[in-house]
Amino acid sequence: MTKTAYLLVGMLIGAVLTAAILGATTAAWGQDAAKLAPQMYHVIFENDRYRVIDYHLAPGGKEPMHSHPNGVLVYWFSNADMRVTLADGKANESLSKAGDVVWRDAVTHRGENIGATEAHSLLVEPKSPCK
Repeated sequence: MTKTAYLLVGMLIGAVLTAAILGATTAAWGQDAAKLAPQMYHVIFENDRYRVIDYHLAPGGKEPMHSHPNGVLVYWFSNADMRVTLADGKANESLSKAGDVVWRDAVTHRGENIGATEAHSLLVEPKSPCK
């Protein structure tokens, strides 16, 4: 094989690997948290209209990139000191107090528990888009 042929084969392999890596990353962004990380997101109730998810994230724990529809987030059990990174790479930190109940718009993100205690909350998510 000539040097040019080796170069072309190397470029082709590089392009295929890059496409595979980017495709896997992009696919994860649209994934259901309960399917992607069932050790953190456990569905405890589900019917044809809603599902309720019990969420646990240990101190220092990190989630993979995933998506949620609009819904209610209940920080009922513990405080949650979190760093959240959106799909576009922007990150923010927040401290939610036990007992807080918030509306969350649809989001694709990953989270990291930067607190000293487990983050434990409930998510109530509709199965069809909220209006």
